[in-house]
Amino acid sequence: MALDAVCLAAVLEELRAAVQGGKIDKIYQPARDEVVMAVRGSAGNVRLLFSAGPSRPRVQLTALSRENPGTPPMFCMLLRKHLTGARILEITQPELERMAIFRLEALDELGDRVERRLVLECIGRSANLVLLDGAGRVIDCIRRVEGDLAAGKRQVLPGLFYRPPEPRFGVPPLLERELRFRGEAGDLEAPLRALYADVQSGQFTPYMLLREGRPADFSFLPILQYGPDSELRQYDSFGALLDDFYETRERQERARQKGQDLIRSVTSARGRTARKLENQRRELARALDREQLRQYGDLITSSLHTMTRGMGVLRTVNYYDPEGAEAEIKLDPLITPQQNAAKYYKDYNKAKTAEQMLAVQIEKGEGELDYLNSVLELITLAEGERDLQEIRQELTGTGYLRRPSKAKGREKAVTGKPMEFRSSAGLRITVGKNNSQNDRLTTKMAFKSDIWLHTQKIHGSHVILWLEGGEADARSLTEAAVLAAYFSQAREGKRVPVDYTPVKYVKKPAGARPGMVVYTTYQTAYVDPDGELVKRLRVK
Repeated sequence: MALDAVCLAAVLEELRAAVQGGKIDKIYQPARDEVVMAVRGSAGNVRLLFSAGPSRPRVQLTALSRENPGTPPMFCMLLRKHLTGARILEITQPELERMAIFRLEALDELGDRVERRLVLECIGRSANLVLLDGAGRVIDCIRRVEGDLAAGKRQVLPGLFYRPPEPRFGVPPLLERELRFRGEAGDLEAPLRALYADVQSGQFTPYMLLREGRPADFSFLPILQYGPDSELRQYDSFGALLDDFYETRERQERARQKGQDLIRSVTSARGRTARKLENQRRELARALDREQLRQYGDLITSSLHTMTRGMGVLRTVNYYDPEGAEAEIKLDPLITPQQNAAKYYKDYNKAKTAEQMLAVQIEKGEGELDYLNSVLELITLAEGERDLQEIRQELTGTGYLRRPSKAKGREKAVTGKPMEFRSSAGLRITVGKNNSQNDRLTTKMAFKSDIWLHTQKIHGSHVILWLEGGEADARSLTEAAVLAAYFSQAREGKRVPVDYTPVKYVKKPAGARPGMVVYTTYQTAYVDPDGELVKRLRVK
């Protein structure tokens, strides 16, 4: 859901109490359409997030840490130049519009106090973050808009006077349905303005709406229209609500954006492997049907006395058929009957050898396909560039990515850290985010007595429950199994099978792909993935 105008009003009320009058200390741009500012305000040191992403435009206080690029983007450098040390004087919103305007007092190059404005337009695909000077000219924006003067479409470009978007007052669909459900009739503008006034006076409570246990929407009032088919979760602040609502999808989206090259390479390799496997399976099916080739050779041999060179077809009684039906055998007219028989025997022996070779190749290909599917799944767990670089190293080492010729022998190995959790009983639980981490966890880091967990025949992370000389309690085992289910392809499933066993029973075969192991003497637990449990146990 996008942030509607009334919810935005509630968020801004929260921000006024926390950052209005505060000073901007640091500015970061962790993603192309996200800016984070560290602000010293009346509520202490807080992080202020501006997002101009088309699917999630908003401004909020955030408690989540985000990995920043090694080199700040140009827009980030521009904001640092103009706004570092600036004081937030006022936060306003045009009535019932999805816009937030931050009026700031900054210092220019000469040390004089100047006014700046930062405008966030939370308008879906047109979302933007625009920095204005004191005269209202655009200094720059996160997304430049060329516009079309002939068609009357506005431009948002450096040097031009800023023109706000056309007013788009409208009743948000969720609120419209809720108001009608509660008995409001006719024109909804009046009740909506009353709600807007309530929000501005501080009469709001952040609620998240969950459907089938997953975040579906949020609002500033309890949503009752779905009845018992939904769950309402109340929050102390919109900042906490929005962090929870967007965290998972934004982490996955950032990983997709930063890992597009990896996803393309792995998807392409997976497609090639799948096509090759399909061809090999067809060849194997033909090889398994080779008995007819030997029979044709026998039938030609037994009919040599009736045959002459140049024949294209042999029609003879098929003594292999219980009913003695006639067989029609194609011949090569350019060779002798004896050579035709030898050719069928040769094709039979080739098919016999091909069956053995194809069986080996198909097993190898299935292993490759399984590995590539596991890499695609684990790319979604990447939490930053370091994790993605570790996957790149893995794919380079396995031959799926080329090592740049200039970098040969000079590249530095990157080693990321697995995710860490604490069970309710205080036991440490670690989860690998890629196959390299999975290998290190299982084969190098864990003790033989620790517990290894993995979804049964489903791609996912290796999970280690560290016993540290003690024993595993039932609750810790269950929580570790839930983590294994959550960080797997079965995240959206129910009653996911998770195998668990002491690490001493887990072995990595010689020559196996990264992350691939075999294990024996295991038990299986059936659990439901639980995102709330994951958040509660995660060690930040």
